[in-house]
Amino acid sequence: MTRAAASARPALRPELCKGCNRCVDTCAQGCISPGGEVDPLTGLVPIDLSLDACTGCGLCVEACPEPWGLRFDDGAPPPAAAAAPRDLPGEQLPLPGGGALVLKGAHASAIGALLAGCRHFFGYPITPSTEGAELMARVLPGLGGHFVQAVSEVAAVNMIYGCGGAGLPAMTFTSSPGFSLMLEGISYLIGAEVPGVFVDVMRAGPGLGNIGPEQSDIKLLCRGLGHGNTRAIVLAPATPQEMLDFTLLAFRLAFAYRSPVMIAADGYLGQMTGRVHLPGALVRPGLPAWAVHGDAAHRPNLISSIHLAEVDLEAHNERLQAKYARMIDAEQRADLYRCEDAELLLVAANTPARMAKGAIRALRDEGIAAGLFRPQTLWPFPVRALRPLLERTAALLVVEASDGQLEDELRLALSHAGAGAGIPIHHVRRMGGVLPSQREIVAGARAALAGRARA
Repeated sequence: MTRAAASARPALRPELCKGCNRCVDTCAQGCISPGGEVDPLTGLVPIDLSLDACTGCGLCVEACPEPWGLRFDDGAPPPAAAAAPRDLPGEQLPLPGGGALVLKGAHASAIGALLAGCRHFFGYPITPSTEGAELMARVLPGLGGHFVQAVSEVAAVNMIYGCGGAGLPAMTFTSSPGFSLMLEGISYLIGAEVPGVFVDVMRAGPGLGNIGPEQSDIKLLCRGLGHGNTRAIVLAPATPQEMLDFTLLAFRLAFAYRSPVMIAADGYLGQMTGRVHLPGALVRPGLPAWAVHGDAAHRPNLISSIHLAEVDLEAHNERLQAKYARMIDAEQRADLYRCEDAELLLVAANTPARMAKGAIRALRDEGIAAGLFRPQTLWPFPVRALRPLLERTAALLVVEASDGQLEDELRLALSHAGAGAGIPIHHVRRMGGVLPSQREIVAGARAALAGRARA
């Protein structure tokens, strides 16, 4: 860089100063000192200039690693801004047809991620989700991808933040204790509007518990994704096929809404095998215009969850609430089984829904008109599909492997919708790694209807 004349003095653009203080060390006249105030635009602390003794030597400008952060005040305008980056759309590439595969649920989810174009995995092994990570570790290097076993779940979620912020599909597999550790980082992802996919293969707790299946992370997935006003779409597969399909869907939704997406599986679903058919295409990801990708085109972009001014943070929260409202309107999903004439409606998700389906067949054999309402999104809860069924429903029976967390979501959704008044809600619950059995569900259904008869 050519040094300016002695009359020229350095000028600072605070929004470009990272506070590295390299210029402080180069100034022999003591004209530059570390700053003391945070810049509200960046959350960083720019330097302070006091130029009375400045000789215009230019060493500080040469030392500055940020182009045009510190420059000579010679009246020249800054360089013209680069054209705004544009979205580079992804592509659907044909996938050769083939027969069915027999896969574990965790393996099916990993394959779904690969077909969605995910080439970056960050995680820490934890049973019963580890098989998904192991498959990604074996396959990704051969596809030009990257597998990083982080030092902890806290590190993994922040690696997803960095990768997702660069506009690249990234994911992790975890289980309940590990998911708890990721919650702070998930709040940052939601606040900074960064995509990522989290597969939580829920196990029994609290504490370390055991590696049996449970559904006791529903409260975290739907109501506790870290601090702040946080929401994210929660998909609830029930078969290995849905583990693959919902993982594909999760990446699409993550980039459509610029948000992390959660996949809530249980321990059995992560481990059980089933027939899986591959889709007819795979995805070659594009690059979103908002990405901080490290190239010249995307250099003006900034991703951050910091809004130091209260009015700015309130406005940001209002934008997030509007996005949540769009999710609620567009992303409710449910699967209905024999609900067309159901007097008794069973509500279940994940593996317990499969037990509930078997119980319904047994109840039908007894002449009891039972049906299954299976939420495929735990948030937003698919109350829109549920409301029409309530007109002929005498009772609801919630089947779950937790202490009522799915029932809480049902009750809250009905309350917000102003629906279901007067319909009794019963439940069959198991905990600690034990799933409700078909026999228990049939007995619970009989008791629910008997209670109605007595009333």
